[in-house]
Amino acid sequence: MNDNQLLRYSRQIMLPQIDIQGQQKLLAAKVLIVGAGGLGSPAAMYLAAAGIGGITIYDNDKVELSNLQRQIAHHTPDIGTDKVISTLQTLNKLNPDVKVRAVKQRLADEQLDPEVITADVVLDCSDNFSTRFAINKACVRHQTALVSGAAIRFEGQVAVFTPGINNSPCYNCLYSSDGEELQNCATNGVIAPITGIVGSIQALEAMKLIMAIGETLTGRLLLLDGLTMEWNIMKLRKNPQCPTCGM
Repeated sequence: MNDNQLLRYSRQIMLPQIDIQGQQKLLAAKVLIVGAGGLGSPAAMYLAAAGIGGITIYDNDKVELSNLQRQIAHHTPDIGTDKVISTLQTLNKLNPDVKVRAVKQRLADEQLDPEVITADVVLDCSDNFSTRFAINKACVRHQTALVSGAAIRFEGQVAVFTPGINNSPCYNCLYSSDGEELQNCATNGVIAPITGIVGSIQALEAMKLIMAIGETLTGRLLLLDGLTMEWNIMKLRKNPQCPTCGM
């Protein structure tokens, strides 16, 4: 690290759990973020600020006025701009040392495997069932850590899946792939800070995974009720009959 990096990341480096070695792990890490919306915005911004070396972002939407209430990587002049381009510009202003790769398309099919296999951690910040299950399958296939988040109304949830480690369940152990489509913000609404809280937790869990510190949410589902400010944790078990990760 150079002098500027030592100063930029000094408040993290001061933490004994991180120190120089932990910061170097962050600088060498590659993170894949799927979705540049309410969750992807804060997650990407905190990861860039923290010094993640490489960030790849996939999203196929453009910025709309209704996004600005919660998707903090985008600004009023960005309306009509591709979300990945707007996010890239925001991250470059925040930390020009981070290498950001922005891809305007929905991550699926043949693109999934090469992206997942080269990532140290994948953040699922998408808003639809089909994408979530596809990402989960690829992460299980390549044993890549997955941090999954969701937010709707006043409710948020985060879980971590580490295929092949600690007998971790996968996303399909938690949700059935033949279930109904997940509800989304467009049809049910969402209070803005909930997306920020969930996205920030996703960033924190990704950093802990990269640095191998603390205790992650592997095998646990963290639930937040924003109206009562109650946090709950559900323990998750690997499903032996899971069609994705079951033996």
